[in-house]
Amino acid sequence: MESLLTAAQHADLYDAENLWTTAEDFFLRFTNATPASRVLDLGCGTGRLTIALAQAGHEVSGIDPHSGSMAAARAKPGADAVRWIDGTSSVLGEEEVFDTVLMTSHVAQAIVDENEWTRTLANIKRVLVPGGRLVFDSRDPAARAWETWTPAQTRSEFTLSDGTHLQSWIDSALHDEGLIKITEHRLFADSSREMQDALLAFRSEDQLRADLTAAGLQVDEVLGGWSHEPVGHGAGELIFLAHA
Repeated sequence: MESLLTAAQHADLYDAENLWTTAEDFFLRFTNATPASRVLDLGCGTGRLTIALAQAGHEVSGIDPHSGSMAAARAKPGADAVRWIDGTSSVLGEEEVFDTVLMTSHVAQAIVDENEWTRTLANIKRVLVPGGRLVFDSRDPAARAWETWTPAQTRSEFTLSDGTHLQSWIDSALHDEGLIKITEHRLFADSSREMQDALLAFRSEDQLRADLTAAGLQVDEVLGGWSHEPVGHGAGELIFLAHA
């Protein structure tokens, strides 16, 4: 079913739903630990963090397969300082070299196909310089975050930049082992409605460690929250810091 929102409106809604948080502060600090580095923002979305990385003095490439998100990113102030790449990690050429690769906003969980996840990690290993760093976040399945994704706890109202007003909420259900189905519901001012489904992969810390090791990446640390809490004592996260 075709969405009632245009690609531009979807990008606008994404930015309204996903504001700058302590997570972005964490990724920015992590990257800034290596000044003026070559950075790949893998799954950059609408580019808010990507542009901030460039403004911090890094040589930044942002890559994403969603054309609407990329169009929104390219239209933002400061976008000219970023090299934008349409596609997934599979389009990265043999000549690509990066000091740091980031996957933020739980992008790792959106890669639900295990073969694609394996290829993504292999591509990251290929483009990282020896000793180059990888950081990404994935929700800890032990925290069972999906149990809080209910209409009562997620309902919000938004007014987009073009004046479109809508209410939105989500619910979730177990789809398969390790996979959660998320349904976002939208109610518009004229009473029209739509739903959008997505799947998220909830991989355990042990599985992610094994996946990184199989790709030839070395795990340095796994955190449970954005203030460097241990796993199980933070924000229900698995924040992986690794290197090639």
